[in-house]
Amino acid sequence: MTNTGTPLVELKDISIAFGGIKAVDKVSVDLYPGEVVGLLGHNGAGKSTLIKCLSGAYKADAGEVFINGKKVVINNPRDARDQNIETIYQTLALADNLDAASNLFLGREIIGSGGFLDESRMEAETRKIMARLNPNFHKFDVPVSALSGGQRQSVAIARAVYFDAKILIMDEPTAALGVHETEMVAELIQELKNQGLGIFLIEHDIHNVMKLCDRASVMKNGLLVGTERVEDVTEDDILSMIILGKNPKNKL
Repeated sequence: MTNTGTPLVELKDISIAFGGIKAVDKVSVDLYPGEVVGLLGHNGAGKSTLIKCLSGAYKADAGEVFINGKKVVINNPRDARDQNIETIYQTLALADNLDAASNLFLGREIIGSGGFLDESRMEAETRKIMARLNPNFHKFDVPVSALSGGQRQSVAIARAVYFDAKILIMDEPTAALGVHETEMVAELIQELKNQGLGIFLIEHDIHNVMKLCDRASVMKNGLLVGTERVEDVTEDDILSMIILGKNPKNKL
């Protein structure tokens, strides 16, 4: 895809250090509506730290964040949510003993006129959002502990989308999933793209990046090696960026 107009997200010259060690050093990346940008690099490369400055888990030491062209300040997760940024961590943060509807509205329950939980409305709303995201999801009356990995991802994604996420951060969403479950998550990501969401995908699997992402941003030792459209590079190019810190565009 060709990106035009104002980015959904711009991270400009983000820096953050821990104990004098620069975890992220003047890194700039952006994200457009309906786009998936993969963030790659070895453990300790800085990709998760960078994205935690967007999610509000960390406060950057320097740099600027722009949402829809407007400079914003993100000091904590509440600030991020106020900007319609939601994060889906690998652990998913689901309550295993509760069903899909209870998880979707956890902490934001719908209260009826009598002051009691409006469980029927919560289930109806859950069915509605699931029909939009994953029409094959039918397990509404069982605890999420009984769901497959892909179905659990569906619940976590539905929770974010229902509460109006426009920017989604996904941390290795297909890790430990089988082929069928991975395909289910890929279909979910495509549906989110179709709906105009922008997704930052933290990923280790280069094959998944080539399949799911529009662009790939590679980090090494806290620095940005480069950002490339996946259609313009090979898996070997991406691997070279990760291991050697070499951008394929700088080939001699």
